[in-house]
Amino acid sequence: MFVLTREGYDSVLDHAQADTPREACGVFVGERDGDLRRVTAVRRVPNVADAPRVRYELDPEATLAVFDEAAAVGREVVGFYHSHPVGPGRPSATDREHAQWPDRVYVVASLAARPPILDAWLWTGEAFERQAVAVR
Repeated sequence: MFVLTREGYDSVLDHAQADTPREACGVFVGERDGDLRRVTAVRRVPNVADAPRVRYELDPEATLAVFDEAAAVGREVVGFYHSHPVGPGRPSATDREHAQWPDRVYVVASLAARPPILDAWLWTGEAFERQAVAVR
């Protein structure tokens, strides 16, 4: 299960809507307890992809800074997010090809859905497995 506060959930959707038509992206900081991932902070990261309207690439320097920030406060990176301004809330073939961090949750913010939604997917290293999203 992937747990976000209402503020965190809304922050991701706000970022996705603000960056449209580009794909927005960012990092989730938090803690893991077995299959539970609890988000304590959401960090926006620039999308440095060559074609940001149809693809995302987390800025490497900004992403590493979030990893360091998380470690400094006894937390860890529990996942990543990006938006699909016109697509569904599931990872695309390109998303699967570029997934790099196993055992992390990849959240897709679908702005095509009404209302817009966040869908969570655990990357196993070989495939994405859908995760329940709880807002608390």
